[in-house]
Amino acid sequence: MAAKLDELDRKILKELQRDGAQSLDEIAKKAGSSKTPVWNRIRKMRELGVILQNTVLLDAESLGLEACFFVLIRTSEHEADWQDVFLRALQARPEVMEAHRLAGDIDYILKVRVPNARAYDVFYQALISEVKIHNVTALLSMEEIKSTTELPL
Repeated sequence: MAAKLDELDRKILKELQRDGAQSLDEIAKKAGSSKTPVWNRIRKMRELGVILQNTVLLDAESLGLEACFFVLIRTSEHEADWQDVFLRALQARPEVMEAHRLAGDIDYILKVRVPNARAYDVFYQALISEVKIHNVTALLSMEEIKSTTELPL
C-alpha cells in the first residue's frame, strides 16, 4: 500500500534523491520548512519504509566495469526448488546489479556489470554450471543514454 505523502514530504524526498549528503539545513531551506519538521518527516518516512537506505552512487566505468550486459533468461523450470537455487545464485554474484521476473516470453532479465566480454563469459559459465537454464541471450549495452535512481514524485 502506498504511503500517504504531502507536498512537503515529496519536496524532502526529491532533495534526498538528488543529493542525500545535503545537510538538514539545506534540505529544509529548499523544501521551504525548518529543520525539526524536516527531520521528523525523514524519520517517519524511514519508519514507514519509504526511505530504504542511504547510499553513494559510483561511476562503474571509472572503476573498470566498462561492460553492461542485459541478460534474458528463459527456463523450463518453475518449481520452488529451482527458483530458490536461481535466486541464491543471483544474490551471490555482485555483478548482477538488477534482476527482474517478467511476464511474457522471457522469464527473467538481469543487468550485469563486468569489466569486459571475457568477464561476462566467466559469469555466464559459472551461472549455467549452478542453475539449469533453458535459454540465455546476452545483450551488450553500447551506450547508456539515461540512468537515474530518482523516482518520479
